[in-house]
Amino acid sequence: MPEQPLQQFNLEVLEADMKRLSQEIQRRREMPENHILGGQELVKKSIQAMVPAPTPPAPPAQQSGGTLPDYAAEAPAESRLEIEYLVDMALHHGIDKANAQAMKSSPFIIDAFHDAMAAKLYPELQKRGILK
Repeated sequence: MPEQPLQQFNLEVLEADMKRLSQEIQRRREMPENHILGGQELVKKSIQAMVPAPTPPAPPAQQSGGTLPDYAAEAPAESRLEIEYLVDMALHHGIDKANAQAMKSSPFIIDAFHDAMAAKLYPELQKRGILK
């Protein structure tokens, strides 16, 4: 599936998340233990820090529309769809809502979602000068 530009999503929600994510990246960048992290890994760690407390499992979602990390390409179709749905949810309804939904899933889904979001947001964060 071709990559969709970020402008096609809920800009109000996305801008609020980008602002919070920028602040979290800056906070993490100042931590000595994070000096060795690459850009996408720093984005991933920052997104993970925004994760709400875990909640009980829920059935997988049924919608698609995101970029999967390479290691998820061979995952069951249901897992791939759930990851894509979570990315779509984050871009339309906010990272908090998508993180809350992701926390109802398996660790594989959570990690793949965070990797997919980091890959999706990294170019925009670079463009804004937040990451090099």
